[in-house]
Amino acid sequence: MRIPPQAHSRRVSATAPCRVDLAGATLDIWPLYLFHENVVTVNFAVDRYTSCEITSRNDRRIVLRSRDLARQETFESPSQLASARHSRLPLLSKLVRFFAPEGGFTMESHSESPAGAGISGSSALMISVASALNRWTARGYSLEKIREIVQNVEAQVIRVPTGAQDYYPAMYGGVSAIEFGPAGIRRSRLPVNAGDLDRRFVLAYTGAPRNSGINNWEVTKRHIEGDKSILRNFDYIAAIANAMRRAIAANDWEEAGRLMREEWTARRRNAPGISTPLIDRLVAAARPAGSIGAKACGAGGGGCVVFLTEPDAKENVARVVQESGAQVLDAKLARRGLKLQ
Repeated sequence: MRIPPQAHSRRVSATAPCRVDLAGATLDIWPLYLFHENVVTVNFAVDRYTSCEITSRNDRRIVLRSRDLARQETFESPSQLASARHSRLPLLSKLVRFFAPEGGFTMESHSESPAGAGISGSSALMISVASALNRWTARGYSLEKIREIVQNVEAQVIRVPTGAQDYYPAMYGGVSAIEFGPAGIRRSRLPVNAGDLDRRFVLAYTGAPRNSGINNWEVTKRHIEGDKSILRNFDYIAAIANAMRRAIAANDWEEAGRLMREEWTARRRNAPGISTPLIDRLVAAARPAGSIGAKACGAGGGGCVVFLTEPDAKENVARVVQESGAQVLDAKLARRGLKLQ
């Protein structure tokens, strides 16, 4: 008896969390970290997730669909996708082109990160997509190799160098210290009490950045060109990040808050446009409500702002931030990283 085609259907799914950076960002971009001593980035995963699901088809079509972007495109065959010059979903199509799966399938992706939030929604999504494709095609790449692949592919898409720190929370979850140097990259887990951290941070979305020129690439170019003020400032940021690592490992949140304030000041010297009038207003309003430190996530210019608070002040800070014009995001520490099914 002939077996119905649907009996042979396959499905692979992957989820990975976004992240919040606490100190040391931008220095994770090659080759910037090679010009400073003891470079480390400190960040943590949050339970705003990205996902990818691949299901088989009974034809050779490849259907790519993004739920959060409300966007879809269809290719009649793998060869048509491979030869396409443009894509409405370039992150998905470039990863599919790299892994080159045979046969038809539908890929659906989703991200819980708002647009331009600065919490690595695109990087986490690429970990989800590449990991699902890795299993779908039985390529057998290690997780670290997948990180290398997606970092290179993301650079192809955005056409500027990308940093490495964004991928590690998606891969492993938890709180991370990511070291950078001539020998490569090394991630260490920081032993933080999850409940303690959850009681002490507020994540707020200020809207997508309005000026695409406000990004790490502008600072990177000035660094490579030898701008002495940028070099000195990144020496200082590197020292702050190492101190932040020690403070977080010791659960010294008062010191972590002080260091966050110091880092935010240093970053504003590098690129004044990293802040906006709304971000300035939020930081000022949150301080008397119980915030002990605040900074923009990612490249700034909009996106998300993270606040460290006194342990009993989280609700008060969240209320003040909301009243001041930002959207407070429901977020907690994501203890686990990538999950495959």
